Amino acid sequence: MGEIIGIGCTHAPHLALPDERMADIYFRRNLASELTPAEWKDPANWPAEMREEWGDDEGLSAARKHRADLVAGFRGARDALDAFNPDFVLIFGDDQYENFHEDVIPPFCAYALDEVECRTRTPGARDGNGVARAGGTAVADPPLVVKGEKAAGNHVARALIERGFDVACSWRLHHMEQLGHAFVSTVRYLDWDKKGFPYPVVPFHVNCYGKDLRVPNENNPPGSVIGRRMENVAVTPPPSPPPWRCYDLGAEVARIVEESPYRAAIIGSSSWSHASLTQKHYYLYPDCRGGSKALPRAEGWRAGTLARPGSRTDPRFRPARDSELGVSGWRDGGAEGGRSRLLRKLHLQLQQGSGAVQVARPRSACCQATVKRRATNADSRRE
Repeated sequence: MGEIIGIGCTHAPHLALPDERMADIYFRRNLASELTPAEWKDPANWPAEMREEWGDDEGLSAARKHRADLVAGFRGARDALDAFNPDFVLIFGDDQYENFHEDVIPPFCAYALDEVECRTRTPGARDGNGVARAGGTAVADPPLVVKGEKAAGNHVARALIERGFDVACSWRLHHMEQLGHAFVSTVRYLDWDKKGFPYPVVPFHVNCYGKDLRVPNENNPPGSVIGRRMENVAVTPPPSPPPWRCYDLGAEVARIVEESPYRAAIIGSSSWSHASLTQKHYYLYPDCRGGSKALPRAEGWRAGTLARPGSRTDPRFRPARDSELGVSGWRDGGAEGGRSRLLRKLHLQLQQGSGAVQVARPRSACCQATVKRRATNADSRRE
């Protein structure tokens, strides 16, 4: 019988920037934008928590605490990962027009790769490959070689298809020569102290952004829309898979691993509501309250009291712009497999504590413990 350890974490790019520039993702850009009305630029009209974080130093103190909290959380997660010593690490993550473009945008895709070299990019680039260390100086990391596990990736994809989940499987990268930011940043952050990351990785793509995917068009050429939604798009991309399907797929992945000889770490790499998708706030801060109202839906899926087939994405996710919460989040929540209350509890804590790093250890007499580090609200307010 296989074993599972669950980790929930963020892949937000803030750690890739020096503290002085954390608010550049994407708060300062939208604060200065001519598209943002003057009344929304006035701090007097912001939520109290946001004003407190911005303070009199434009968020510098909050950024320093945010970094400290996140680094502590990732170190705790890495300690748990090393103690578990998995055969492979499966990372659920999204793709933001990186490896999947107009030619194919699959709802789900399991990668079965041997090895990928992820190049260093300018610190603060959207994939977060350049990581800023403590002290606020941007440092370009050397290329990251991510070991793959083709046999395990194939095993998961084959078993899912045999059980009725029509997932894609990719043996090579498509439009980029490296993995997307959700996977690269997750590995880099888990190796914050540069010990090396010896564990083979099975990246698992979920089309989280769906209709909000920033696909360039005649009115929006590449790179023209940053930190906000593309508005008034004539033909939108296909929607994300509904949350119930993501939840069920996650549960099936857990069963597949449990029935295998593998020891696997399953990581859900995602974030809470995104300011960069919340149009009603002019992309300055997210709709956390609106997103939290949708959380009870997850309990309904777990309890089996809500219908799955035929139901669509909960409309409460749309105005809240919880793209990664509503899809990525339920996906790794489903990986609990309906078996562990510990994982269930940790999943909800992750979603309610934006930017948190969470670990759910394997169930055994000596391992019923959790490691939890909460980030500040700076991530949710300015992402």
